[in-house]
Formats: sequence, C-alpha cells, structure tokens
Amino acid sequence: MIPKYSTYKAFLSDFQQGVISCEELVDYYLSQIEKSKNLNIYIEVLEEEALEQARALDNRAADDKKGCLFGMVISIKDVLCYKGHTVTGGSKILEGFESLFSATAVERLLAEDAIIIGRVNCDEFAMGSTTENSAYGASRNAIDDSKVPGGSSGGSAVAVQADTCLASIGSDTGGSVRQPAAFCGLVGLKPTYGRISRHGLLAYGSSFDQIGPICNSVEDAALLLEVMSGKDEFDATMYQGSSFTFDEKNWNKKAKIAYFPATLDDERVDAEVRKAAYDFLEQLKDGGHELVPSEFDLLDYLVPTYYVMTTAEASTNLSRYDGIRYGYRREDVHTLDECYKKSRTEGFGEEVKRRILLGTFVLSSGFYDAYYSKAQKVRRLLSDKMKEIFAACDFIFMPTSPIVAWDLGEKVDDPVAMYLADIYTVTANMVGIPAISLPAATHSNGMPIGMQLMADKFEEEALLAFSKLLME
Repeated sequence: MIPKYSTYKAFLSDFQQGVISCEELVDYYLSQIEKSKNLNIYIEVLEEEALEQARALDNRAADDKKGCLFGMVISIKDVLCYKGHTVTGGSKILEGFESLFSATAVERLLAEDAIIIGRVNCDEFAMGSTTENSAYGASRNAIDDSKVPGGSSGGSAVAVQADTCLASIGSDTGGSVRQPAAFCGLVGLKPTYGRISRHGLLAYGSSFDQIGPICNSVEDAALLLEVMSGKDEFDATMYQGSSFTFDEKNWNKKAKIAYFPATLDDERVDAEVRKAAYDFLEQLKDGGHELVPSEFDLLDYLVPTYYVMTTAEASTNLSRYDGIRYGYRREDVHTLDECYKKSRTEGFGEEVKRRILLGTFVLSSGFYDAYYSKAQKVRRLLSDKMKEIFAACDFIFMPTSPIVAWDLGEKVDDPVAMYLADIYTVTANMVGIPAISLPAATHSNGMPIGMQLMADKFEEEALLAFSKLLME
C-alpha cells in the first residue's frame, strides 16, 4: 500500500530505498484521480505522458545528475501555458486553444524532473473565490463535497487535498492561492511580486498576479519557489537581484509580529475564526515572540480599491479575446462588430463579463479620476503603512479568511459577499509583498481554518523559515 506523502523528502527517501518507483507513484495518483472524479478537479489528465515521464525517470535512478524535483508529481492550474497542451483559463472563450510555448515556471519545473500529471479547474480567468465560475463546472471540497474549495485556484487545492498529486501550482491575484489553501487545510504561498516570472500566465491583473505553490508542507513550498524563481528576459517586471535560496536555519531569533485588533474584532469575522486567530497569537507569545498591536484604518477600503484596480486591468487584458485570433468564435455572423459582440458574449461567463464592465466603467472618461485615480492613491497609502510596520516588525499576522468554506451556491447570487471573503488576502497583492497561509485549526463544522503571515518584499526566506518553525 502506498502511503500519503506529505513532503517530497518522504517520497524521495522511499524512492532511494527502493520502496517505491516513480511509475508506481504516478499509478497511485491516477487511481486517486479516478476515485475523486465527483470533486471535478481535473480538466485534463495527462495519463500516458505522466507515466512515460515516470518510466524515463525510473531508468535514471542511478543517475547522479537528477533534478531537485526528481519524481515530484505536480498539477498545474488552467491558466499556465504548457507547450503542446490546451490552456483555457476555465473559459469557453479559449475553447480548444493549444499553447505554442510553456510558461517560464512550467519550464523550470520540468527542467528539474518534476512530473506534470494534469491541468486543474479554476474560476474563469482566475476571477472568483469558489471555483464555481468555471466553464467546466464547480469543483468541490474533499472534506465535504457540499462545500466550496475556495478560489480561484480551488482545483489546485483540492488536487493536493484529495491526494491526486504532491503539489499544485496556482496563481494569486488577491488571495487565489492562500484562500483555497486555507479552505482545504494546506499551505499556500504567494511570493513577492516579481519573484516568479509571469511569462506564460494568462493575465487577470498584471500588477497583482503572481504564481505560487499549494502543498502539504512549508518545505515543499520553499523548494518549489526556489525552482520557479529567478530572472527571466520575457518578464520585464522580474526582480533583478539574486535568486531565492532557502535555508531554514537562517531564522534563529524571536520574531516581532504586528497584528491589527480591528481586523480580528470585526463583526464580519466568524466567531470560531476569531478564537483561532487569538489562540494562534497566544501560541506565538508563549513561544517567546513579541506581538505588536497596530492601528489599521484602511480595512474598509481594501476590497473596493482592489476591485477597482483589478477590474480595470482585466478589462484591458481580456480585450485580446475577441473571437478573431484564437479560441471560440461565433460562426453565423455577418459583420466584424457582430463577431466581436456575439463571440465575447457567448464565450465569457457572467462573472468575467461583470468585471470587464466594471473595469471599463472605472477607466471611462469622467470616472477615471473618481475611481481609478483614487484607488491608486489608496494603494500608495497602504504601501506606506506596510513600510512603516516592516521598519519595526518582522511579520504581519492576519487570518487568511474571515470565514471558512461555505456551501456550494451560497454566494453565487451575491458577488459583493463573495468579494468580501478576500478582505485579508488582497493586502499582499496590492503592495507586492510575500504571504503564506498555514493550516491552524478546525471549525466545529469540520472545515479547516487558515492563518496568514506576511513579510516585507523579497523576505521569503525569513517567512518560510519562521513558518516551518511554527508548523513543527
């Protein structure tokens, strides 16, 4: 019987001792995919390709030049390009589109001998918090299939949660790696903006998007970040400093951790999430770490600012999907204008159309200064606030989400309520800092509760080392 591996190191140890082969591991994960079909995780399973790659790796078992992800089985969110494979962003508008190149992150994973087992479901163009906004239908939480898995990287989170792969690569625009990780009891990491190349990532909000891993352990998140990060000539926003390397021993002091009482005592926070947050803080205090309560008067501006700015960027980014160059096209049309209108109307889902319209509105003449310009000013104020805190503290603490996973369909007709679920995750994306969600507790309804730590820009090593310490 094959055990459930919670770390890559555990698998590698068994592989080196001859307990398991790469092919056997892939076979096991394929059987798990079959067993969990009711969860609607995978859009495409690369069965033969994954098995072929596993056999090739097994034949190299004695090779001294194995990649640092040798045999790690990974799934990728359906917003990452993989040469020769379809990528649709969970949307009908890219129906049947096959990528001509691989995302830089995907290339780097493959170069280190990772095995990609398939593409997983997500909210359409990463727009959503539940993975219900997908042309392929909703994904379900493996703990309780009547609950959402979070979003937009919900398929990635459930893929790991249901033990169909060891890790999954998602994208995080406003919490889309961390929130589903929290809802599924996993570790989710959003790196610093510019740490991982966005080349080959279908864009939602270009100044917010960042690729990140979802996995069972902090050490695997660190390993995947180490592989995927680094300079890339195809992404002009990339960090030009040294590449990320991880050494957990580099954290050997007591931390100063800022927290915002206003965010914990807010009436929108579930009572059990609030208790779990205070329990987490108490554990930090008992561990000798210093807690620093801070004022935070921007809480009510976070979600409006985030949605003004991301919808504006989305309306621009998604203009390329016009029914002419690639993807879905309505055939029975007579004019170019009619082709645009009908192809986009039928190709995009309701949530994507809503955000395109919102974005076009806030960028329109007469409203730009009232909305987009003001949102930029709030973003600057938030950035200044974070700089002030990090000048005195090592980390900032918040719950990952004010609530736990809710019922499928519960918030579909109330988009504002769904948007508010992002209230604690959007900060990291707005200022470009790294953040991690850690499994912390279990709600009385059986659903996981996640807690979040944020660090200053490019301080992932400290963030991950401290997080690993907390998880031990």
